Amino acid sequence: MDVDVDVHVNDHVVEHGGPLSESYQRYQRALQGERLPAALVDLDAFDANLQTLLAAARGKALRLATKSVRSPDLLRRALGGGARGLMTYSAAETSFLADQGFADLLLAYPTAQAADAGLLAAVAARGALAGAVVDSVEQLQLLEIAAVRAGCPLPLIIDVDVSYRAASLHLGVRRSPLRTPGQVVALARRIADSGQLSFAGLLAYEAQIAGVQDGSAALRLLKRLSRPDVARSRGAIATALAGQGMAPKIFNGGGTGSLDSSSADPSLTELAAGSGLLAGHLFDGYRGLALRPALYFALAVTRRPAPGIVTCHGGGWVASGAAGSDRLPRPALPAGLQLLPREGAGEVQTPLRVPAGVELGLGSPVFFRPAKSGELAEHFAEYLLVQGERVVARAPTYRGLGQAFLG
Repeated sequence: MDVDVDVHVNDHVVEHGGPLSESYQRYQRALQGERLPAALVDLDAFDANLQTLLAAARGKALRLATKSVRSPDLLRRALGGGARGLMTYSAAETSFLADQGFADLLLAYPTAQAADAGLLAAVAARGALAGAVVDSVEQLQLLEIAAVRAGCPLPLIIDVDVSYRAASLHLGVRRSPLRTPGQVVALARRIADSGQLSFAGLLAYEAQIAGVQDGSAALRLLKRLSRPDVARSRGAIATALAGQGMAPKIFNGGGTGSLDSSSADPSLTELAAGSGLLAGHLFDGYRGLALRPALYFALAVTRRPAPGIVTCHGGGWVASGAAGSDRLPRPALPAGLQLLPREGAGEVQTPLRVPAGVELGLGSPVFFRPAKSGELAEHFAEYLLVQGERVVARAPTYRGLGQAFLG
């Protein structure tokens, strides 16, 4: 959460042997007078990243993964810039976004709770497209009951596993148990035969490509091997469904890290992306992905415990996933600052080693980049939207709007 300390940016406390970067000085001026910690979005970078993602999609529809943004105002900005539709991560979030006026919603994770099914059915009954992902017959009963009560059929999307497997190797995430065309056709037929449900399409996310950095030759090789395997799997399933008269209207795949290959897959009707809009630092490790850092948080220097070291207040916002140093936020501006290995980013303080030629005075801001794009929103009530050297608007996050969907 935000650290409860009343510190403001001071524009006169940075002394240095050489000029600080233009970006640092610009953000420093923009946040002058703002209470720290604060989170900011560079709108020029955000807009440029959206155009990069749209270009990589090569004409396919781009559905926004909301978990990587978590701010309705920023979602509206991206939809206004050319993206189409939202990929949500919980039934409660789907209902909330429908209340916010969004009408094309695809819940990408199954639910096993009657209350969630009721929320989805209520959204559909209000006229919004509210597709929900399923991957087993057991998940259907709750959705059927909710659809009957709402008096409105529910469109369902079947989640398909396209992880890469060779002998004992499994590369990908543990999602759907469905892999073969026969398994998918059987579930699609069960849905189509229901009087309360309708088969709307497929989701097949290649996490082993979209979510794996290009940091080593071995990983790059595995990704190259996986791409044709994914395309074959998706093509075989689409062909099998078409042969049964159930060609999917929606076939979603891809992610920010795999748009180059996913956009070439003829089976897909749309692609998903979200992380690339704000570009958390994990996406620095992808080749051929020209994204600009758009999301930062600023901490105030509150101590100078030793020569060459400053300490900032707060900062311990570590990303989810397999634990490792890559999940820590990274000091970005001024350039050259380093976390201390024994302390990392702390809950109430974060010490940093300062490079020669830069001296940060008490009250000076340090700008960090989070590892992931969306999770920072759980710690801030708003994003300061920066253009040039001004805060031009403020975008409430889900938290700032009183919502916590995964907390």
